[in-house]
Amino acid sequence: MHVGILGLDFHLPGCASLKEKRRRLQRLRDKFGRIPNLAVCESGHQDVHQRARWSVVAVASSATVVERMLGDVERWVDERLDAIVVGVDREVLS
Repeated sequence: MHVGILGLDFHLPGCASLKEKRRRLQRLRDKFGRIPNLAVCESGHQDVHQRARWSVVAVASSATVVERMLGDVERWVDERLDAIVVGVDREVLS
């Protein structure tokens, strides 16, 4: 069993409230929160309006599948989320 952890740090320019911040990032949870073997959560900067940290955890029988799953999340975020990605870290554990 392999576990992958993807950390995403966001800047949300012009975000004036926590409600707006969560609305802008809700698509991330909506898109990936229902996929089996994938978990998504807000994991940092919860009380800061223009910053966010989200973590994505993937579990699969091979490291290749884990890397593909996390890569899909990262590409989707870059293309479709209303936020600027300012940091990414990824780790796969066996």
